[in-house]
Formats: sequence, C-alpha cells, structure tokens
Amino acid sequence: MSHELYNVDKFTLKILMVSTEFPPIPGGVGRYTKNLANGLKRLGIKVSVLCNEKGEGDYTGIDPENENNSKVILDVIDKYDPDLAHIQLEHGLYGLKMNSINPKKLRTNIDKFYEECKIPIITTFHSAYPLRQWMELSRYPNLQNKNMITFSINLTKQISGYWERLINYHSFNLANRKKMQLSHANIAFSHYLAKLISENENTISDQKLLRKFSVIYHGAEPSVNKQVRKREAREVFSLPLNRKIALFFGFMTHTKGWDILNHLDIPNDWIIVVNQSKNLFNLAKPLPINGQDQPKTLCNTEIRNGKMSKIINLNRGFLTDNELSFLFYASDIIVLPYTVTSGSGVMFDALAHGLPFIATDLGFFKEFADQGLGIVAKRRPKEFTKAIKKVESEYLQYTQRIERFNTELTWDNVALQHFELYSNVLGKNNRIKNSPYPYASP
Repeated sequence: MSHELYNVDKFTLKILMVSTEFPPIPGGVGRYTKNLANGLKRLGIKVSVLCNEKGEGDYTGIDPENENNSKVILDVIDKYDPDLAHIQLEHGLYGLKMNSINPKKLRTNIDKFYEECKIPIITTFHSAYPLRQWMELSRYPNLQNKNMITFSINLTKQISGYWERLINYHSFNLANRKKMQLSHANIAFSHYLAKLISENENTISDQKLLRKFSVIYHGAEPSVNKQVRKREAREVFSLPLNRKIALFFGFMTHTKGWDILNHLDIPNDWIIVVNQSKNLFNLAKPLPINGQDQPKTLCNTEIRNGKMSKIINLNRGFLTDNELSFLFYASDIIVLPYTVTSGSGVMFDALAHGLPFIATDLGFFKEFADQGLGIVAKRRPKEFTKAIKKVESEYLQYTQRIERFNTELTWDNVALQHFELYSNVLGKNNRIKNSPYPYASP
C-alpha cells in the first residue's frame, strides 16, 4: 500500500509520545513505542517520549501508581509545546482503579488529561475485551472451576476479586469509549479491536464511532539480517537441528495459557521451545508448566525437560531484539494458546520472521487466520496438535502468504501511516495549537 504525504511540513511537526513503558523497561508497549518513534524520526518528525522514570525517554514521571499522571502530561505539554499528543493506551499502565461497590467510580490516573488537554490527542488502544476474556484477567480466573477454589480466607478474596471485575466490565468499556470520543483520532491494530471498542450496549458496531478509528498494523521487522540461516540461529541457543520447532514465547502471565503444554501431544518430528520473561508491571502469576516452579524460569540457564526432551525451556528471561530475532529464525511456527488477547505483538514479530502462527480461536487471531497467515483452534491439546500437523502439511503456502503480508509491517510504512493521520488531524484543526477542537458528542 502506498501512502502520500500531506501538506503539513514534517520537519516542523512536534509529537509528544506518551507511554509508561519504554526501554530499558521490558514490555511490548514500550518496544512498540520506541520503534514507532524511531520510524517517525526517520521521516524527519520531531518526537519526544514521556515515560516512567525507569525508561530512557525524553521526559519521565508517569507511573501506574501516580495519581498525578494527568498533571505530569499537561506540564510536559506546556514545556515541550507539541503539535499533538499521542497516547499509547494500556489502562493498567496509567493506573486503572476499579470499585467493588460503585462501578461508576472506575477511573484511571489520566482521565483529567483527556478532559483538560487543549491540543489534539491521538490514542492507540492496546486493549479491549469481550466479557469472557475480561473475566479471565481476574487474579482468580478459574473461580468457576470448583477444584480451584480454596476455602477459608482465600475463598472470600477470590469471590471479591471476581465480583469486582464482573461489575466493572461495563464501566471499563465506557472509559474506553470516552477516551475514544475525546481523541481527535484513534488507532487499533486490528479491525476486530476497533469494532469491539465502538460497540454500544446492544453489541452493535456504532459506525459513527468506528469512523474515528484507523487500523494500522503493529510494526514488526527482524533486528538481524534476513539471510540468517536456521542452522546458524539454532546454534545461538544450542537447539537441535533435526527437528521442527514450535515456539512458545512471551511474558509469564496466566493469560498466555501455557498450561496447555502439560497435556500437549507433541508430534514426533517436533519439539517445543519455551522462553518466558517477567514484565516490570506484571501483576498476574502464570500457571506452572510440568510442575516447574516459575521463579526458576528466570535463571539464565538452559534446561531440557519433558517427555524425551520434547520440551526445551531456555530460561533466558527478557531477550534483546537481536536475540529475539535469532530465536524466531531458529523456529518454524509460533504457538499462542492465549486465554485473553486484544492484540499480539509476538504474533506480528513472528510473522515478520516468516513464521505461521497457531492460536486460540479468539477474535483478534481469527482476523489474521482468515488472511491465511496461521490457524486458530479451540484451546484443547488435541486441537493444537492437529493444527501443528496442518501447518506442517501446507507450510509453503503459509509462508508465501506471510511474505506478501509483511510489506505492511515495516516500521517505515507504519510511521508513514501515522504521519498521514497526524497531518489529517492537524489539517482539520487548522494546525493551530491550543485551539479547542469540537469533540464528538458522547
């Protein structure tokens, strides 16, 4: 897809990019923000990043626990004087406060920013959920399974946490929609996510609100030369050369669904390679894999375990971009048995390295499976085993479709689409800073 530049002078355009996560803080939102900012800078746009004090942005001070996040952002806007503010919105990273008695009191620590900001706002939504997935985010996702309920004080905590999430679901959706309405433009990584956020109470997509969304795919590119051979990549991790590799990779949260490995019948000519890492702001503990104690997976040692060494747990923790590229090139497919997802940077990264995906049949993954880039399946071990065999039998067709799709994922292409959106917003706003914009009515 070609994208033409608007008549906004990109060399005078100043963007404030806001993301609590930013490298060296580990996290998908942070990596995304850094790559997008770098892509925009290559276009000649001036971009400054506001992030947490542990990140290496141009400005710091926001934090999930900081109730003054709005003031921090507004103060930086006054100092930096950008043309627009671009928020990378993952509610938990700005402090999502739910109320177990009155869900109307649900709030985040950046609500006032959206209400008081006098320059155009663009919001990239990193999350929204149908009810079932929202409930899976509970610290007690298996409450409905009577075998998981523990009695005494724990039971009370489980029920309380589950109830709090249940009654706050509607308020969370309203919070998303309000931020969407107060933004001059909105971005989602998939049509699925855009429709989900723009749904009204009757679960009918609101076309007026949907028009405020632009779908721009999550950028993804290899960090190392695309000519890296599989043998060379596997040698980096001392992986066997005579089997196909299905990769399980990502942060260690229970929503990744890796407990499926405990019952997965791995085809004879395949092995599973696992690598987990811990996010700085991670709040949820994952379920164990084959009885392993999770903290041990953070050691920088390599462990082979499982039936006849069919599961290899690298235990490398957070990987650098180059290490991650080598790991993708060493693999044949990526497996994503998630119980919850709004979008998956890991899926896009895997596609950028030519890997088909196998994923749970969630709405986000279905959109890309429909393009022939992978397979979705019921989250049952037998279904995932079947899917592995199907991808193997049609591997060439999958990789050819992925190769054509990947032109959409280059960071330069993603940055150019953002520049077009910025230009369009500023053009409609007459490019006048601090001029109130006619917000969409709720």
